Amino acid sequence: MLEAGLEALTMILQPARMGFILLGSVIGIVVGILPGMGGAVGMSVVLPFVFGMDPYSGMALLMGMVAVIHTADTFPSVLLGIPGSAGSQSTIMDGYPLAQQGQAARALGAAFTASLVGGLIGAALLFGTVSVARPLVLALRSPELFMLTLLGLSMMAILSQSSPLAGILSGVLGLFLGSIGGAPAISRYRFTFDLIYLLDGIPMPVLALGLFALPEMLDLLVRQTNIAGQAELSGSWVEGIKDAIKHRWLIVWNAILGVLIGVVPGLGGPVVNWVTYGLAARTCKNNENFGKGDIRGVIAPEAANNAKEGGALVPTMLFGVPGSSTTAILLGGLILMGIQAGPRMVSTDLPIMLTIIWTLAIANVFGAVLCLSLSGVVSKISLIPGKLLVPFLFVIMIVASYQSTRHWGDIITFVVIGILGWVMKRIDWPRAPLIIGFVLSTPAERYLHLSMSRYGFEWMKSPIVIGIAVAIVGILFYGSLRGVKKEKRDA
Repeated sequence: MLEAGLEALTMILQPARMGFILLGSVIGIVVGILPGMGGAVGMSVVLPFVFGMDPYSGMALLMGMVAVIHTADTFPSVLLGIPGSAGSQSTIMDGYPLAQQGQAARALGAAFTASLVGGLIGAALLFGTVSVARPLVLALRSPELFMLTLLGLSMMAILSQSSPLAGILSGVLGLFLGSIGGAPAISRYRFTFDLIYLLDGIPMPVLALGLFALPEMLDLLVRQTNIAGQAELSGSWVEGIKDAIKHRWLIVWNAILGVLIGVVPGLGGPVVNWVTYGLAARTCKNNENFGKGDIRGVIAPEAANNAKEGGALVPTMLFGVPGSSTTAILLGGLILMGIQAGPRMVSTDLPIMLTIIWTLAIANVFGAVLCLSLSGVVSKISLIPGKLLVPFLFVIMIVASYQSTRHWGDIITFVVIGILGWVMKRIDWPRAPLIIGFVLSTPAERYLHLSMSRYGFEWMKSPIVIGIAVAIVGILFYGSLRGVKKEKRDA
């Protein structure tokens, strides 16, 4: 295996293929910086160009872009409070407050360093588990997947310690919005009001942009100031790198967690993002500044966000089961190059699989270096007056919303959800639980239906199910205990 890995590295280090990795990285940065675009849009743009290419060069281009998108999407999340993609939503929680304090460059430096290390850990774990991943994936049945969605839903309570009732109600609203459209388990449509647009439900990019981006832009316009307010730009990307080194074990732990969650088909970036952020917010010491500008709230989800790509490639390559829209399009790219995903990827097509792993690692280095070199200059966006910045951003958000389904309903939904997000911000209701409920509503319903129809109540006796349940209870209990101790200290 090691010999084959070195042979694949030699193949990918050829100048032409390194050029394709660099080209893919540059495209990934552009796509990541544009709010609401995401990996699926970038893959769709590049996919036609891989037709006729040799598999090694084609995968260098595709994987170079995929690996970097989740690094570059940190720019809008930190600087503008706009989710660059579905996988960078929780970065807003502490990244944007840091930008408002004039520490945008520091936040970006820490985020890109965490992304780099997380991506390398993801590639390393993918390499180490290629031969043993099959039994791991097959061990996860619908009951275990349902419990993992419950683990994600438990983040609603974890992220709402200042107002638990408001957090729960926000999460329930998210579950309701996620149930709009076709039911995942039976042939039935819910809450569509005979509107064709709602048959497929509310698009995730539209909901995320409306909930987080529009309220921030409106507030910026009302304040008639820039993002940093009265704060001077302080800190640098070098300081952010030092923060990442200081919290290196937080990066390692969250990267491993990101890979494990990424292996599970159907959970995807938003789940990884919110689960790792929620765990960090509850388990880190001196966590009272989470949500107000704690650098650890940027480091944890960014490390997991890049690492999950390594995990997501396991079911995609070994079973042809895409875990997201991005990996689904990646499968299409494999077919265009004459490659069939499946068990043969670790036998007959092992050189291609190893090339993909090396490309993932190299592209993460390229992306992090490019983004770090841009962070100091790009962070000055936080000094642009709101009256000049908001109109430009509003046009971008409208275009990004419309490209979700290319239906005028996208724009109406964006505005309606934006007003809802603004009201929630005004009355101090947490918006993160709504996103969590929305993302997990479909997989929770699907896996619960499959579990009950296949196993009745017997699935509750599964050791893995019991283990995950104990973990959920333990996390909630530990978080509550720390909250009580904090209240006693403050009293």
